[in-house]
Parts: sequence; C-alpha cells; structure tokens
Amino acid sequence: MSAAVADRILRRMRGHGRGRWVGTAKDFLDIGTRTAVDKALSRLAGRGDIRRLGRGLYDLPRHSPALRRDAPAKVDAVVDAVARRDGIRIMPDDIVAANRLGLTNAVPARNTYITNGSSRTIKAGNWRIRLKHANPAMMSFSGSKSAAAVQAMHWLGRDLAARADTVEILRGRLDADAKRDLARGMNRLPRWAAAVASQVVAA
Repeated sequence: MSAAVADRILRRMRGHGRGRWVGTAKDFLDIGTRTAVDKALSRLAGRGDIRRLGRGLYDLPRHSPALRRDAPAKVDAVVDAVARRDGIRIMPDDIVAANRLGLTNAVPARNTYITNGSSRTIKAGNWRIRLKHANPAMMSFSGSKSAAAVQAMHWLGRDLAARADTVEILRGRLDADAKRDLARGMNRLPRWAAAVASQVVAA
C-alpha cells in the first residue's frame, strides 16, 4: 500500500512540473492516510526522488546546468505551500507592493511576507522566509486586485501617500478592476487612507 501511495504522490508532483511547485503532506491526503503519506514522502526523499526542503516541505527540483546542481525552490512556491498547509493567508511585504507599483526603489533585505498567522521564520533549502503577523483589516485584502495599493499606502504612511504625485502614480498603475475593488474596500481603510483611495478612484 505504501509503495502505491508513493507512486501516486510522485506522479502528482511530476504533473506540476519540475521546479514549479512545493508540496506538503496535506496536499496528498486524498491519496492515503496521514501516516501512509508521511511514510511515502520520507521514502521518496530518502531515495532522492524528491527533495525535502524543510519541515514538511517537498519539491521535485529542476537541475540547473549553470549552477551544475539542482536549482533552489521558488520562494513563492514555498510560501503558497505554507499557506495551504497551515490554512493561513500570506501576502508580500508592504515594501514589495510599493516597489512593484513604482512608488519606491527600496527593496526588502530578505524574503519577508505578512500573514494573518503567527510571526515566524521558515527555513526551506537555502531560503529563510520571514512571516510577520498583520492586522485583520490589512489581511482582508489578501488576494484582491487592490491589495498592492492598500499595502503601498500603508508603507508610505499618511503624509507621503497623500502627495499628489503618489495619487497620480496609483491612478496610472491600477487598472479599472483594481480601482473598483479599492472603492468597494474603502470602508475597511483608516480614514486618511480612504481619503487617498477616493482620489485614486475618482474619474
């Protein structure tokens, strides 16, 4: 039975493609019991069929000719796996959102994310991923089209976010769907951020 479980797990991981996905035991519980899945993952990792990245995290690595070894796992794939496993929401750090919208050239010194879960550091291969607990109002925008704008305003703060050039950048960077989403979520923003948002979504 355990061999059959291992074979099915390996087929599923291959189906996601090498270097594209990180899995946890929770992703395979439709294949077998938790005990059988844990044993199968351990067996596959021990044989070198899959790679154990960290506690409960596994991938099917892609070989890098340039590095002459297996390439590191994708950080976003690790983060997605942790979110699925722990039943939490995770978003890029506020400074990342501001950078992606062209509001700052600053970048985080390390892989930092915000979450509605506990603050902690996750080790996966050579990566150290820092999760910071964020307030529920911020995390309520997780997965929404306006999330980056909300995070960017939060990172800039009251005065910088309200500047005319900031408003113009946000107007230019957000598409119509993101602006509609921002308008719908203004009641969840602090008063100063809602005032900025109202300027961004104004026709």
